[in-house]
Amino acid sequence: QVQLVESGGGLVQAGGSLRLSCAASGRTFSSYVMGWFRQAPGKEREIVAAISWSGSATYYADFVKGRFTISRDDSKNTVYLQMNSLEAEDTAVYYCEADRKVVASTRTPSAYGCWGQGTQVTVSS
Repeated sequence: QVQLVESGGGLVQAGGSLRLSCAASGRTFSSYVMGWFRQAPGKEREIVAAISWSGSATYYADFVKGRFTISRDDSKNTVYLQMNSLEAEDTAVYYCEADRKVVASTRTPSAYGCWGQGTQVTVSS
């Protein structure tokens, strides 16, 4: 397993940008599918984006297509989520998750075996 630590959250105005980072420990990071999920108060955790172990395949939820970009840097054991054109509805705790037995299109949070503590993103309107 890998240990995951998210960073980069904060308070931003609507229309602004943030870049989230997720640093992973362990030597097998490059074999993991990495996903970003989010959970708003009173709502279930939902997938935002995911990237395959090779980086060749990505998945985006419809509500972020064209605004968010997921990428990974295996040399740094880090996955990123670039978030542009943020909206108030993007306010949530964002979680990084990892697993070697899922594919990038896996949308179920519980299918991932590793997750971080989350980072808060607040978008003011």
